[in-house]
Amino acid sequence: MPFTLATWNINSVRLREGLVAKLLSEELPDVLCLQECKSPVDKIPTEAFGALGYTHMVARGQKGYNGVAILSKLPLKEVAAFDFADLGHARHVAAQLENGVTIHNFYVPAGGDIPDRAANEKFGQKLDYVAAMRDWAHRDRPEKSILVGDLNIAPREDDVWNHKQLLKIVSHTPVETALLNEAIDAGKWVDVTRQDIPEGLLYSWWSYRSPDWDAADKGRRLDHVWATPDISNAAHGSRVLRAARGWEQPSDHAPVFASFDL
Repeated sequence: MPFTLATWNINSVRLREGLVAKLLSEELPDVLCLQECKSPVDKIPTEAFGALGYTHMVARGQKGYNGVAILSKLPLKEVAAFDFADLGHARHVAAQLENGVTIHNFYVPAGGDIPDRAANEKFGQKLDYVAAMRDWAHRDRPEKSILVGDLNIAPREDDVWNHKQLLKIVSHTPVETALLNEAIDAGKWVDVTRQDIPEGLLYSWWSYRSPDWDAADKGRRLDHVWATPDISNAAHGSRVLRAARGWEQPSDHAPVFASFDL
């Protein structure tokens, strides 16, 4: 069963309902994983998405913050919703397709501005969350699984516009990138995006603070698609829909796509 999956930090699914509908109707992914929905589950505009054929959803939400949802044309069932680091945040939901593939949708804490656990509680929470992801993968060793989401870490030197300048900036500090790589190793995850696009600068996020984000192009690859080794060879067609960052009233993230022939 071939299917295409997209992941997108939407920065308010209600505010940007029209952009989600635009993506679904123009790009036609079979599954769309959203992060930072900023909505209780019962307030997510499922009717509009259902009218476009996305009649299945699993989600976790909270008012004004966080929130994750998986919209799908394909039948799926919820199988997990982790509260890593005991933060009480809506940051994970997982669903299984009828072909047995499990999709994990994560929204890792951003971590604030100061990369110091002692001076910034949010940074400590981020490190604890990624460590919990690592420990879960080591303990339960996922199989036939895809992990996507806004992981808020750009792990490689070519995942940021300037490696040296960003070494002390939250999302690319050595402690964060090392921890994310430990999480990858623990689950034997394959970075599907980089499997398909192994070389070159690649970004999925551009700051709202940049007056001309496209020309400045000071991006970071914070949004990821991973797969377990038993299905990673079935992945192909990875891409970042950079144009979505330029849509009217956009999210500061662009959707990331991958297809799987399973």
